[in-house]
Amino acid sequence: MSLIIVTGVLLLDQFTKFLAERFLQLNTPVILIKNFLNLSLVHNRGAAFGIFKDQLFMFVVIAVCAIGFIFFNLKNKRRSLLSSISLSLISAGAAGNLIDRLRFGFVIDFIDLRV
Repeated sequence: MSLIIVTGVLLLDQFTKFLAERFLQLNTPVILIKNFLNLSLVHNRGAAFGIFKDQLFMFVVIAVCAIGFIFFNLKNKRRSLLSSISLSLISAGAAGNLIDRLRFGFVIDFIDLRV
């Protein structure tokens, strides 16, 4: 079941990033809910909020290790369903960002929560 979740989320991740690249302009927000939710295409060359900018090799190594660690831990049959789903979602996100970094050298971000 975990592989199905990872595959589905990964496909959705890549499809939505394709749409963002196609229909949004770089660094130009589209307001969906004023003062709360924007769509804003950003090419993130770092980690969260752009920290560790342009450290591509480091991010690739970390992502590969994280995905491997998560899949190793998903084999533990004593995990709860919620835990398995959570780890699957995290690994799909890491895999999606890894694909972006390998293809483009940056991660495509577009959801901008103003909380």
